[in-house]
Amino acid sequence: MKARVTVMLKNGVLDVQGEAVRHALGTLGFAGVGGVRQGKVIELDLAETDATQAEADVKAMCDKLLANTVIESYRIEIL
Repeated sequence: MKARVTVMLKNGVLDVQGEAVRHALGTLGFAGVGGVRQGKVIELDLAETDATQAEADVKAMCDKLLANTVIESYRIEIL
């Protein structure tokens, strides 16, 4: 079973990398971009075969390691 985790900074947290990308896009002539939020995608190959247990396991992984839950939120997809 596979899982995909998308981690993004929470709303209200300054996204310095996203702002740098937005500025660079403007410099390259893409003036229509008003804001950029940058995150990360983590794909996991899991031995678990039960989707409910897999999601619970991945949630625990996110809470303990994959996301800084103080400033980041995450979304889990079981594939």
